[in-house]
Amino acid sequence: MRKLLLGFIIVLLFSSVTLKAQENPTRTNDDLLKETLFNANKVKVLNFSLKEFDALFFEFFDKKSRPELILTKEEFYNYTVQIAIFSDRLAALYPDQKEIAAVNKKKWLAETYEDYLLSKATEKK
Repeated sequence: MRKLLLGFIIVLLFSSVTLKAQENPTRTNDDLLKETLFNANKVKVLNFSLKEFDALFFEFFDKKSRPELILTKEEFYNYTVQIAIFSDRLAALYPDQKEIAAVNKKKWLAETYEDYLLSKATEKK
């Protein structure tokens, strides 16, 4: 009976540890950088005009497309995070577009510096 009870307790502990691990995915240094940039830029970007956002957006794509230029990790994430934040502003301005804005925000926050570097390497080939 004691062995059965001990086995049951071990299974419960293992299950709770497994569930806890699934609830808190491992955060990377990139995630922490994105969070820092998000918090630092949120107020500024939420007050952007559409003209300011367009300038930021086109500046990012211009720099990203220049073969001789490689953005630093912080520069890259600074652009992608600001573009993601602006989705919140669009959602506030156009409530009927909230779902699209949420998808766009998620997409921009999911951008990775590693993928950017890989795309740069592919361009050179």
